[in-house]
Amino acid sequence: MVEAFGPSVEVVVADGGSKDRTVELAEGRARIVSAPRGRGRQLNEGAQAALGDLLVFLHADTRLSPGAGTALSEALAQGEIVGGCFKVKLRGPSARLPAARALAAAINWRSRRLHTATGDQAIFARRTAFDRVGGYPDDELFEDVLFYRGLKRLGPVLVLDLTVSTSDRRWRTFGYTRTIATHLLLRILFLMGVPPARLARLYRRVR
Repeated sequence: MVEAFGPSVEVVVADGGSKDRTVELAEGRARIVSAPRGRGRQLNEGAQAALGDLLVFLHADTRLSPGAGTALSEALAQGEIVGGCFKVKLRGPSARLPAARALAAAINWRSRRLHTATGDQAIFARRTAFDRVGGYPDDELFEDVLFYRGLKRLGPVLVLDLTVSTSDRRWRTFGYTRTIATHLLLRILFLMGVPPARLARLYRRVR
């Protein structure tokens, strides 16, 4: 974060009762807040604890690139922009595989053409827009898609040319073909109106 935004950046880590070294590693580098388990709840707790007018929601397995702060400042100088996301690529042992590159290209195409985003793309929003949307919904799945949909209703969203990198771990663990097929099925069902809670139960069974 410091490399991306500079030494004045405010970093808030919302910990949902982790059992690993998350809190230990974050101490001294970030302000730590305790949050109920659940990604949407944790993101909301972190946002409420933050003091700034710009919020960047960064998952633990996603890394920002140097220059992210400058890119965001330039983008938000356009007063009508309410939020957006970054382009994404995979990071890890399988990142150079054709499947990994094709997947990243497809995600970035989808974001630009369909104006949607997922949490791996480091979604950002003005504080005023976050408050008007009401934060992230308390859903077990697609909370990021629903939040971004709320931003779009308020005004223009922007996909920055700068790329963030996210871990390829889950793609390697379950296989690219299986994981892509599962995510595609879940997204289709979501667009058909199947409740996120039901999709989350399905996801737990098939992953």
